[in-house]
Amino acid sequence: MPVQANAPVQNTDIAPSPAFIELFCEHADADGRMGFDQFMALALYNPELGYYRQPRRRIGYGVGTDFFTASTSGPVFGELICAAAKKLLAEKGERAADYVFLEIGAEPDFGGGSGGGGILASVRHPFAAARTVRLGEAIVPDGKCVVFSNELFDAQPFRRFVFREGAWRELGVALVEEHEWRMPREVILPDVPADDEAASVLPPNAQEGWHLDLPLASVVLANLVCAQPWRGLFLACDYGKSWRELVEAAPAGTARAYYRHTQTNDLLARPGEQDLTCHVCWDWLADALAQSGFATPTPCVESQEAFFMHHAGEYLAEAIASAGADTAPAGAARKRSLMQLLHPAHLGQRFQVLHAYRGQ
Repeated sequence: MPVQANAPVQNTDIAPSPAFIELFCEHADADGRMGFDQFMALALYNPELGYYRQPRRRIGYGVGTDFFTASTSGPVFGELICAAAKKLLAEKGERAADYVFLEIGAEPDFGGGSGGGGILASVRHPFAAARTVRLGEAIVPDGKCVVFSNELFDAQPFRRFVFREGAWRELGVALVEEHEWRMPREVILPDVPADDEAASVLPPNAQEGWHLDLPLASVVLANLVCAQPWRGLFLACDYGKSWRELVEAAPAGTARAYYRHTQTNDLLARPGEQDLTCHVCWDWLADALAQSGFATPTPCVESQEAFFMHHAGEYLAEAIASAGADTAPAGAARKRSLMQLLHPAHLGQRFQVLHAYRGQ
């Protein structure tokens, strides 16, 4: 049963490519449908057609980019993360020089200063070494590590649900003939089985028409990272909400797409060419860390602004003073970066940071 009426295609730019249509048909069930999480996995991570597998720059301000993030601010973000990690380790009696900084989900380096090549690519750091793990590569931290990610967990495939006629219904995707085009459209999937993982977390009651996006795969990824034989600091910068906020304060869900620096709710447009994301559930990720032996402080999740103020204060004081005294273009650029990363109207409140520590 379609969730929304199928309108004629007004803009053929949003239509899927013939190659993606073929890929979709290969993976659809006998009725030509698939869950949204499976659609998202194909659209973002398929080795040939996936958005994150394309050899192009996605982050930055240049032509053809789709969004900017903290790493767009240049080396300042990496310097702040280094200062915070060094302080957090020192509070545990540890030296940063004994640790490897491992960035997981790092963007490829396409040049242009867009954050590719890892956030420490052009930063003098205090660690024994700095390594990056690209999307699709095996995550195998070992020994003493600072495991860091920036907007990785919110990019994991998620499942979508809508509350209809007194029950939660899962949203899937099917191809629908519209004139000469085959367009992906939302459909209602069969009832969620009682033993399904989603059934155990979906709230029993909700208002008619409410949406809920479940980032279950982000917890799978967290468990995978935590299961490796390493000790040290876990740092994740991301968009997220508490479980209560997701259930009570986001009636339309948190799913969104980004294309050419425009946020849109058309999640099925141009598959393979736009980013798809939803807010992570910080409670779930914190629980996964705690169950794997990580000590999660209170609070373990802070706004990006608060995290840097609390854990990189000395660096900030020096950076703000030097940037204020520097009238050269480099000084002005540094001030802009600090403003973008810290100001609540920019990235200071939009991003949060989850941190935890595991010893022996």
